[in-house]
Amino acid sequence: MSRIITAALCSLVVFAFSSSDAFAANAAAGKATYDASCVTCHKTGLMGAPKLGDKAAWAPRIKQGEAVLVSHSIKGFQGKVGMMPPKGGNAKLTDIQVGNAVAYMVSGSK
Repeated sequence: MSRIITAALCSLVVFAFSSSDAFAANAAAGKATYDASCVTCHKTGLMGAPKLGDKAAWAPRIKQGEAVLVSHSIKGFQGKVGMMPPKGGNAKLTDIQVGNAVAYMVSGSK
């Protein structure tokens, strides 16, 4: 049952990112999540995390699309430069909160 719920939530996140207006709204909602859970790595570059506002570091990631970024952020990802733990190491975050935080960081790094 939890797989169905997870799949539904992931689909909802991807659907929410299908329009730029929705993405902008999610970015505004994601600031609180960023401030509470993401800032530790994405402000300093800890573990190879791209710093918020670093256009050069974010450009190749943004090019992959929001759905890929959200998926990597939810599930975790080992890249060439660093790694992203699942949900940034905060298992209490919902998939929606993670997606909103990704939207916030992308919007601040274009």
